[in-house]
Amino acid sequence: METLEGAAQAIRDDSQKPRRTVQGQHKATIATLAGVDLFMRFVTRNAHDFSLSTKSFDDFKDHLLSRAALILEKACTARIKAAEIGAEFVQDNSVILVHAYSRVVMSVLYHAANVQNKRFKVYVTEGRPNSEGLNAVKALKEAGIPCRAILDSAVGYIVDKVDMVFVGAEGVVENGGVINQVGTYQIALVANTLGKPVYAVAESYKFVRVYPLNQYDLPAATPEIVSFTSRRKSFSSNEDSEASLEATNPSVDYTPPQYVTLLLTDLGVLTPSGVSDELIKLYL
Repeated sequence: METLEGAAQAIRDDSQKPRRTVQGQHKATIATLAGVDLFMRFVTRNAHDFSLSTKSFDDFKDHLLSRAALILEKACTARIKAAEIGAEFVQDNSVILVHAYSRVVMSVLYHAANVQNKRFKVYVTEGRPNSEGLNAVKALKEAGIPCRAILDSAVGYIVDKVDMVFVGAEGVVENGGVINQVGTYQIALVANTLGKPVYAVAESYKFVRVYPLNQYDLPAATPEIVSFTSRRKSFSSNEDSEASLEATNPSVDYTPPQYVTLLLTDLGVLTPSGVSDELIKLYL
């Protein structure tokens, strides 16, 4: 039977391998690592507490399972709490830009529209290469929220017309930066240049003990696109096909903390510099 630590190490090792296929690595790898690390910390803490007692192993197992169920319950409610907090930042009659499809950001918009009865419009980036943004547009229209899809390359054109930007997060790192679907970094850069607030919405279990120095220092494989192949190599005719582009390009990027206005989480509203304090509380 594979242990949790073994599973976590397998995820880390697999994330460093070059992707040879479109399905080679999922963007949620970082969020999975954060969750496994947090649960492992819980297991070791409880194991230490029980080693000092006279209770049996069965008592320890029952306690561990009950606490694990509690963690899962809290994880399920984390998105709801983050959505409630995030919806407070949606202004009535505002225009919002969101990137692709994020479940927690969608929850923010639903809560603002259906619970707080706010009126607003939404621009959604297409979210290439898998075009997840089109799914978001469909869901928002079904919920009665006015929205339009825009090309990822049209962000610079449209940002001047929006009031704020909402993005999700696959992981929130120690310095308050955000790892999210590729394209988030350039959106934050453009928004910051034009003075538009960028709100990252994330559940606290996505806080991860990683301190990236740049885009190529993430706990994920560096995509092939970073390195050009030899000029002498004969290039295949389908090298720039849609499937090939998805396989050789990054699935996530890193947005440094200076481009994130606030983090809206189930723990409350945080500045990027406050993430390290919350990580200390989680892992102490």
